Amino acid sequence: MADQLPQTIRDALQKRAREAIAHWPVQAHEPVLMKYRENAVFRITLEDGQFAALRLHRPGYHDETSLRSELHFMAALKLGGLNVPSPVATSSRQSLVRLPANRHFAEQHADVVSWIDGTPLGQSGIPLSLPAERQAEIFFCIGRNMATMHNLADAWQPPERFRRPAWDAEGLVGEKPLWGRFWDCQGFSRDDADALSALRGELRHALAEASGHGLDYGLIHADLVRENIFLTKNESNVAFIDFDDAGHGFRLFDLATTLLKNRKEPTYPTIERALISGYRSRRELSDATLEILPLFMVLRSLTYIGWFAERPEIPGATERLARYVNESLEMARKLNAAA
Repeated sequence: MADQLPQTIRDALQKRAREAIAHWPVQAHEPVLMKYRENAVFRITLEDGQFAALRLHRPGYHDETSLRSELHFMAALKLGGLNVPSPVATSSRQSLVRLPANRHFAEQHADVVSWIDGTPLGQSGIPLSLPAERQAEIFFCIGRNMATMHNLADAWQPPERFRRPAWDAEGLVGEKPLWGRFWDCQGFSRDDADALSALRGELRHALAEASGHGLDYGLIHADLVRENIFLTKNESNVAFIDFDDAGHGFRLFDLATTLLKNRKEPTYPTIERALISGYRSRRELSDATLEILPLFMVLRSLTYIGWFAERPEIPGATERLARYVNESLEMARKLNAAA
């Protein structure tokens, strides 16, 4: 997505990145823009020659307390042995800096985290190219590491003033969902708006009923899509990046997020079995709980509607928004048929 940006925006981001890295001990190399979505992410070279990732956080998306909490969570997971980025301190031993507003940007925060050496599992919308046997191995590893992440989160005592988003019933289907009111977006047809509004009511009821049976809930990554899962040189391991949306939520939400973008793969049954088997190798996951997984697949799909509706500047946002509306409603019909 970064390579589709107009040159004027790229130039402004580059200048902002140079402003930010003045706070860190770095080599005098130009920051390299790697990703532009919620945050602008640059590869930089630290004073010791190691790569690191500079993140310019989207203004207004998370406040300072929430950003510091994200860094605390990543540091705890890293300390527990999970392959994730960890905070890199500034020259004055700070983990986060505030950049003042200028004519291009509102006030925003920047941080630097350690570099993960690897390649993304894939890209949304592009079929996986790996052989089926290798896919099974990878998704087993993903499930195993996801369970380890949940175990570490449960064992960790967050610091005072720890605050992250809540992917609970309110955050998913409440009046103000975390990623926007998916049933109330501009440009929807009356039929789509009515169908999504009715679906929201059905899902609120279904989620309340499921929660009454004691669903596993705690800190989650919340965005383990292909782009945020890295294949490392050690073939027995994978790494998780981008904890920007990490927060409190149902553990099934993490599983559903990873599965959703792979459901059209010819090997999907193998992918799902491998992911669940890997998870169960480190953490309990009952058959009764798995029966609720399709509900979370629908809930996850709906979040993207609100996300794209609030970001029309993203290339292809209108087309992707329409696709998620159609796919979410189709998934919901199948969910109702199976009930």
